[in-house]
Amino acid sequence: MNRIWPYAPRAIAPLRALGVICGLVMIGSNIAAQAPAPVPAPVPVAQPVMELQPEVARNVEALLARGLADNRAYGLVSDLTTRIGARPGGSPEEASARDWAMFELKRLGFRNVRVEPFEVEGWRRGPIEVELLSPRGQSIVATALGYSPGAPAGGVEGEIVFFDTMADLRAAAPGSLKGRIAFVNQVTPRAQDGSGYGWSVGARARGAQEASKRGAVGLLLRSIGTSTHRFAHTGGQSYEAGVTRIPAAAISAPDANLLKRLSETTRAPLRVRIRLDAESLGPRQSGNVIGEIPGREKPEEIVVLGAHLDSWDLGTGAIDDGAGVAIVTAAAKLIAETLPKGPKRTIRVVLYGSEEVGLVGAEAYAKAHEAELPRHVIAAESDFGARRIWRFETRVRAEALPKTRAIGQVLTRLAISPGGNESTGGPDLQPLLRKGVPVVSLTQDGSDYFDTHHTPNDVLERIDPAELPQQVAAYAVFAYLAAELDGEAFGPVTPAGRPAR
Repeated sequence: MNRIWPYAPRAIAPLRALGVICGLVMIGSNIAAQAPAPVPAPVPVAQPVMELQPEVARNVEALLARGLADNRAYGLVSDLTTRIGARPGGSPEEASARDWAMFELKRLGFRNVRVEPFEVEGWRRGPIEVELLSPRGQSIVATALGYSPGAPAGGVEGEIVFFDTMADLRAAAPGSLKGRIAFVNQVTPRAQDGSGYGWSVGARARGAQEASKRGAVGLLLRSIGTSTHRFAHTGGQSYEAGVTRIPAAAISAPDANLLKRLSETTRAPLRVRIRLDAESLGPRQSGNVIGEIPGREKPEEIVVLGAHLDSWDLGTGAIDDGAGVAIVTAAAKLIAETLPKGPKRTIRVVLYGSEEVGLVGAEAYAKAHEAELPRHVIAAESDFGARRIWRFETRVRAEALPKTRAIGQVLTRLAISPGGNESTGGPDLQPLLRKGVPVVSLTQDGSDYFDTHHTPNDVLERIDPAELPQQVAAYAVFAYLAAELDGEAFGPVTPAGRPAR
C-alpha cells in the first residue's frame, strides 16, 4: 500500500485498503449481474478406435506378459559390444558386426537372412592434440569430427574467434576469419525428446564448411551434447563441393566454458594450436543386414523394424545403436516364438549400415527396395538409446487413425502416452518417409541420452538391463498389431512428410 500512497500515515492505510477492496467487490458484482450466462464447454467427442478381435487381444496379452519377462535384448547388446566393440561405417569392425548379425538372426530363426551391400567413403581417426598457447598454457580435451582432414605437419595455429551460435558464424563476413580458428560455443539444451540436439547439431554438420568459407584455418566446436564431464562428443560433418576442408574438432563442455571465461576476463586474444591426424580412405564396403518373420497370409506386405548396426569409434556403440539392434531383434523374435502361426504380414528387421556417416545404408535400402515400397505397410526404428519408451506418435493417413489409436491404447499399459500424428520416425526412416511410407515413433526418454551419445562413455554400463523389456514388449505389440489388423491402410503419406488426406 505504501507504494500507492507513500506519504499516508501508517494507521489509516488499512482503512483505505478495505475501502478499495469493498469498491472492487461491488464493481465486480455489478459486472457479473450484467454479464451473459457462461457458454457451456463443448463435450469432447470420442475418437474412433478399432476394436481388437478376441484372438488378437489374447495374443497381445501374451506378448505383453512374455515381453516384460524377456531379457534377450540385454544379452544381444552385451554380446555385440563385447565381441565387436565400436563399428565405424566401412571399417573391418563394421564388417565383423554384419557377420555377427547374420549369425544371430539365423540362430534366432529369422528367414531370408541376407546382407545387401553398398559402398561408403572410409575414414580413419588418428591422434589429436589441442593446446591453448596464450594468454596461458592449457591442454584442451578434444576429438576430431568425422571426416575431418588431418592438419599439416606441426598443426594449425591461430587466434580464436568466438561465436555463440551457428547463426553468428553464418553472419560473419567473407574473409573475416582469415588465418584464424573459429570457435562455435553453441550450447545443446537438455530435453526429454531430444529436441535440443536438433537445434544445435547444425553447428557440427556445417560449422567447418562455414568457417572455411570465411577464411578460417580450423574449427573448434563446443561438443554437441549435454554432458558436463570433461570428454568430447564426435559426429559427422559435410562440405559443399569446392569448399576447402579444414581440421575440425569438438572440445569438452568444461574446456569450452574455460575458453569463454578467459576471453571475458583477460580481454586478450586467445591463441590455440590444433594437431590432428586423420585421413579419408576412399570407397569401402558396407551393407544392410536383413532378416524376416514371414507373413502367414500377406507375406508380400511388410512391417519394418529398423536400427543401425554401425557406431562411432570412441566408445563401443552401446546406446547408439547397439541397444536398438537388440530391441528390434528381440521384439521380432518374441512375436515368432509367441505366435506359432506367425503374423498376418511379414515383419522385416533391417539393421542399417553406415548411418552415422550420412544415412548411407538408409538411402541404399530405399533405392534397392523402391519397387516394393508401396507394400511397406508401416515402419518404426529404435535409435534413441536404452531408456524406457514414454510416447507413441504416428504419421499415417487420417482414415487409419482408428487402427493406430487401438495400438496406442494397448501401449498405455506400458506407461506409454499417445502423441500426435506428426511423427517423423527415426533417422534411417527418412528416405522411406519421403517415398510415402507411413512411420511411427516409440519415443524413449532422452533426458540424458546426449550425455553419452558419440562419446567414450557410450558403453554397456550406460544401459540398465531392467529398462529393456518394456521396450521389447512395446515394439513387439506395435509390430504384431500393425501386421495383423486389417481395415484402412496406414499410408501412403505425402512425400513432404505430412499425412495424406
